[in-house]
Amino acid sequence: MDSSKLESGGAIDEMTNSTLLAQSLAERWHGFWDGSIGVWLLDRGVPIALYLIGGLLAARFINWGANRIVRRIDAEYRESDQLVRTESAKHRQAVASVISWVSVALLFVVVIVQVTTILAIPIGSLVAPAAVLGAALGFGAQRLVQDLLSGFFIITEKQYGFGDLVSLTVAGIAAPAEGTVEDVTLRVTKLRSSEGEMFTIPNGQIVKTLNLSKDWARAVIDIPVPTSADLNVVNDLLHDVSERAMKDPALSELLLDKPQLMGVESIELDTVNLRMVARTLPGKQFEVGRQIRVLVVRALRRAGIVSPSDSAAPMVEAIVHPATAGGAEEETQGPVEHKK
Repeated sequence: MDSSKLESGGAIDEMTNSTLLAQSLAERWHGFWDGSIGVWLLDRGVPIALYLIGGLLAARFINWGANRIVRRIDAEYRESDQLVRTESAKHRQAVASVISWVSVALLFVVVIVQVTTILAIPIGSLVAPAAVLGAALGFGAQRLVQDLLSGFFIITEKQYGFGDLVSLTVAGIAAPAEGTVEDVTLRVTKLRSSEGEMFTIPNGQIVKTLNLSKDWARAVIDIPVPTSADLNVVNDLLHDVSERAMKDPALSELLLDKPQLMGVESIELDTVNLRMVARTLPGKQFEVGRQIRVLVVRALRRAGIVSPSDSAAPMVEAIVHPATAGGAEEETQGPVEHKK
């Protein structure tokens, strides 16, 4: 009986101790939230965290929506029978990219303003430091403001858009940057060159814009022929090439009209340069030029008209080493007179 009473008494003590411990933890928990730190977390910490999380989620949603719009425009182009993108599609893709970028920037500005309001930071006391900081950053931010303004005018004036083939002259760089536009924002333009390189160019540094795929393009083909060739025959051959190009199924889809023979472009010592031009779909001038050159070369070869470098026979001379025997020298150079 004594042992059972002791065991029951020990159990009661343990239960009492656990109850007291739980009550103390609950009191401490409630006391923490009633204290200054708990009140600050409830009144300011939680709203700040919600604003930051909400801002990140909203930014992700904006980027997702912009990417979906771009993919839809690109899918409409790929599913259609169009050979090139329309100017409106290029502009819409560029505008979608710019709107998403500006929306994210404004969203984070709003979040920062709300956080400063929750933290009760006095705006009046920040005026003087902000003026000094603004003056200090003004010199460094000139380039950024210039890039943003240039990007705004590039988009609104529709100088180029997504998928355009452009040549951009950049300040301080002699060679222009050429490639296909892959992204346009208010700050930078990204070009993909023919060799796969990616150019990232600040919009404020662009001095001149050359759009090679705006509405339509022109293929220019220069044809050198020897001065001895009959130009009337050559002209007839080139007119036949123009007719054949319009009948070619692959070329006719890329040409807007029949290639035109412009006539003699320049006269050199051994050759006369003729020029043909052809209006093509935007960005297809290089492909059309290559195919027309193949047709021109075939026509001229078939007519027996070759360039002076092809018609001239190569001259080969035998050079005899000084140690060569006299008999071998006579066989290669002919009879040799020996002075006595």
